[in-house]
Amino acid sequence: MRDTLRQDQDPYVTLITPKAPVSTPTHGGRAKCLQRLIRLELPVPRTVALSFETVHRIAAGELPDIDRILAQFPAGALLCVRPSSEDPDWGGPGSILNIGMNDATFVDLSDSIGHAAAASLYKRFVMAYAIHVARLDPDVFEEIEGVGQEGLSEALRCYEEEAEEPFPQDPAVQLAEVLRSMARAWEGTTARLLRQAKGAPVDAGLGLIVQEMALGLGSGERGSGVLQLVNSETGLPQVTGRYLSQSQGREALEGGPAALYLERDPRGASLEELEPEAFQALKDYAAFMREKLRAEMQIEFTIENGRVHILDGMRVKRSPRAALRIAVHLAEDGIISRQEAVMRVEPRGLSELLHRQVDPEAARDVIGRGVAASPGAATGKIVFSSSEAQASAARGENCILVRRETSPEDVRGMHAAVAVLTERGGMTSHAAVIGRGLGLPCVVGAARMGFRLHDKILITEDGRRLREGEMITVDGSSGQVLAGAPAMIEAALDDAFHVFMSWADAERDIGIRANADTPADATTARNFAAQGIGLCRTEHMFFEADRITPMREMIFADSPEDRKAALARLLPMQRADFIELFRIMEGMPVCIRLFDPPLHEFLPSDRAGLRDLAEALDLPVSDVTRRVESMGEYNPMLGMRGVRLGIAVPEIYDMQARAIFEATLEASQEGAPVVPEIMLPLVSAMREVELVRTRIDAVAAAVRNERGREFDYSLGVMVETPRACLRADEIAQHAHFLSFGTNDLTQMTYGLSRDDAGRFMSHYVQQGVFAEDPFHRLDPEGVGELIRMGVERGRRGNGGVMLSICGEHGGDPDSIAFCRSAGIDYVSCSPFRVPVARLAAAQLAIRDKIG
Repeated sequence: MRDTLRQDQDPYVTLITPKAPVSTPTHGGRAKCLQRLIRLELPVPRTVALSFETVHRIAAGELPDIDRILAQFPAGALLCVRPSSEDPDWGGPGSILNIGMNDATFVDLSDSIGHAAAASLYKRFVMAYAIHVARLDPDVFEEIEGVGQEGLSEALRCYEEEAEEPFPQDPAVQLAEVLRSMARAWEGTTARLLRQAKGAPVDAGLGLIVQEMALGLGSGERGSGVLQLVNSETGLPQVTGRYLSQSQGREALEGGPAALYLERDPRGASLEELEPEAFQALKDYAAFMREKLRAEMQIEFTIENGRVHILDGMRVKRSPRAALRIAVHLAEDGIISRQEAVMRVEPRGLSELLHRQVDPEAARDVIGRGVAASPGAATGKIVFSSSEAQASAARGENCILVRRETSPEDVRGMHAAVAVLTERGGMTSHAAVIGRGLGLPCVVGAARMGFRLHDKILITEDGRRLREGEMITVDGSSGQVLAGAPAMIEAALDDAFHVFMSWADAERDIGIRANADTPADATTARNFAAQGIGLCRTEHMFFEADRITPMREMIFADSPEDRKAALARLLPMQRADFIELFRIMEGMPVCIRLFDPPLHEFLPSDRAGLRDLAEALDLPVSDVTRRVESMGEYNPMLGMRGVRLGIAVPEIYDMQARAIFEATLEASQEGAPVVPEIMLPLVSAMREVELVRTRIDAVAAAVRNERGREFDYSLGVMVETPRACLRADEIAQHAHFLSFGTNDLTQMTYGLSRDDAGRFMSHYVQQGVFAEDPFHRLDPEGVGELIRMGVERGRRGNGGVMLSICGEHGGDPDSIAFCRSAGIDYVSCSPFRVPVARLAAAQLAIRDKIG
């Protein structure tokens, strides 16, 4: 060994020792991990680390003292250079192996490992150097077919011909050029854009490590590979990895460490049979690293005459389901705390556990892209109407409902379909909201595809024409639409999931409820441990086949008496709905939003539908058509809907209030007392609350007198207009709770249509107009400022008022952080987003506790 590198002589190049000044922010994660392995006295080859600053200087043309780096290694040693970025997910240039291989080294190795193996080693280095360092035409070298001396000679000849100079023989020249090439590759435009897409900052640095190669070459068993103690996909204990044996004259390192499974080599023997002591040592090292580094680790190793060399250690790559199970097992083994286990799982990754997903290894024939509106993936035949979706389900065939955009009339078809694809819409469009509530994979806003519904043709982005009945796959996690039926991975909710979520619940300090409109939704919410229903949208209950006709009769009624008569037919149906919801939730709070949409949504718009309605009402088609047209509004979302409809047509809210109260008494007979929460939508003035509350109190008194039993209920307001936020102090004086409906509040604050914004939102985000789609992530500045004002003023008007958020933002981790800071008592989101919200809330609470 020659000079020892001294830190004070070269502050940018560091020999990795137990006490060397190496850190992840200055030298990268790989360098720091190697130092940890050295501190654990594991058999790591001698390694030098180059800092981010050093690599930046190399890219600018300023090389470190190459001779001093080489002086840290034995004379004639072969070296490798590996990247060491701050986060391994950011990528980096590929490793370069066997630096120092030249004619003289070839002769020496031929004597020790054989001529053929040495020639193969030399040839591979020449090819890697030519392609990745000298940047010569890869086709020239990849076409070299010769083996042994013949292949080596051909590679050297091609290099000299292409580079117009002989292959460099000086190890210092080889190392200098490798370092320069890797540094410049990291700072290139393409590489920078790729890592920024993975979340890396613009100025992310790269470290490089120069390591002596432990070739795994000798007279006894020798080889190289990787090993880990868990399955990367499932997280279950399983010794897995790959091993390449070179002991039978095979080409040295020809396949790299990913050529052969541990269990078997070409002779039919496993590594455990070939080298039982080395195999046991590897398992012991992995277990030791797991305990000391507090993570499941993958070991990259070589074996030489039974001796193990550890070249690198890295955290095991893991799927979301494996990450959760690994965290639970580490905590159960006392290696990490439960709090730390909770912090180690990405909340959004839970979606992959709750839904089927496209297998990451499956080939993807992408035919379209849109907004990933509801996670999960499903395969089915294309159908273009709700009725055809129901017919397909009746035949037992999976189908994908394809629409320009969905409306409440499509809800039954969505229930029948396995996924939904729409041309229009964004994160809070009808299809997206209902899809998330049903746990239905959904891609919306796929505007670059052609939706020719009249011809029943779907045109892909590359021009293919798919007809009704052809098979496609909707991936609501990525926003992709795929041709055919790729392999899937099933959802997995096992004991580890439930244990993990119980740890999360023990930490969080904000309530999590679910938005649930149906018994199925409520059951899902209960299974995911929601703390009640924060939003039950009652209008979806009226689109069932046995309810739509009396609903339309009510709309066409000319007098309050006629309206009451039509609503009387709906009362028992609505009451039965509420009884079932109350029983499923077993005494947990259920917040029921009274009727919200404009009435025209319940009326047909096509000629056939108008004829059917005319027949049902025994009226001329012309009269029905004229009446339907007269109910049209220029902007129905800002027209007569919500509480305005409740005041103009009070019989609707009277019927719903009676159904709620009668269901309360019925459900309370068998289980815990029910205390329903009744919510008024689209309020903007205190007087609206006063008027509706007076009628609801009157209905409550009537039901008490009729049944001779007492019950309690609370009445609140859905705050979804800017004026309601500004006047929250007045409104709160007449309400038990305020629930911010962030979907409509965002729409009204921005003046954006949530159904149409998807057409241009990506351009706005890309150009920095908005940091994120405000329908996807709550805007903390504009919408958030209104909510903060509403919270402060609402509590000033009523110190005991309950405050919540019931828009889809309630399931977004970043939006939950805002809600906690604003003083919100609970958030409510789609049932399948409840686990994500529970975990996100727990992590926020833990961060606050640990400072």
